[in-house]
Amino acid sequence: MFRERRILSDVTLFENRDGIAHFVFNRPHARNALTFEMYEHLREACEKADADRSIKALLIYGAGEKAFASGTDIAEFRALQSAQDAVDYEIKIERVLSTLEKCRVPTIAAIAGACTGGGAAIAACCDLRIAASSAKIGFPIARTLGNCLSVANYGRLAGIIGAARVKDLIFTARLIDAEEARMFGLVGEVVAPEALAARAEELAKIVASHAPLTLRATKEALLRLRPPMETGEDLVIMCYRSADFQEGMEAFLAKRPPQWRGQ
Repeated sequence: MFRERRILSDVTLFENRDGIAHFVFNRPHARNALTFEMYEHLREACEKADADRSIKALLIYGAGEKAFASGTDIAEFRALQSAQDAVDYEIKIERVLSTLEKCRVPTIAAIAGACTGGGAAIAACCDLRIAASSAKIGFPIARTLGNCLSVANYGRLAGIIGAARVKDLIFTARLIDAEEARMFGLVGEVVAPEALAARAEELAKIVASHAPLTLRATKEALLRLRPPMETGEDLVIMCYRSADFQEGMEAFLAKRPPQWRGQ
């Protein structure tokens, strides 16, 4: 069961404000880097929204101005000691993302600052995305850790921005600004940083006022249209169990450029 006292923790916040649920990643000192606990709290928040009929929309954002969420905390990756650990990690994260994607109510990501890696994957699972002009979005894994996305996440991104732009983001490892993200279709609206909270709340109230079954049917219909995908476990194992991934982690923590060997 969802427990308010667990969600209202030092790393995440949850509050139902007159039918609009607010979920906050609350590690601003670490650019809201995501721990497994934070991922699980998000899953629980979605389950709460599913069960509580007073909730009409779920608004997700990060504390502070520097980041929505800057990806999985590197310390979590150190626990991946085997091929099965790598596969289990992606299964665990996919359980969270799938729960978010299938959430009964409309979900809105309000993005300020860095929205990268796992944070960008979370935003991609939301129904609507609005960004402050300060936002930087991307998956710089080819430059940083040398891991890969899950096949499901590649599919989600391709469904939003197309395969060519997914390759652009991954291959160049660049972070795009809010206006380019809007041009790609990755966000629907860009506002000044100081206007983000108010505009996101306004948008949440708009969708919350509309016929819930229409919105729910639209979400489910679009999910059903998406073709089934292979698991991609072999790709996950290839990357996460490589010497390059170990080098990527060590280089990231040491704040030096990694030396890739393709092994």
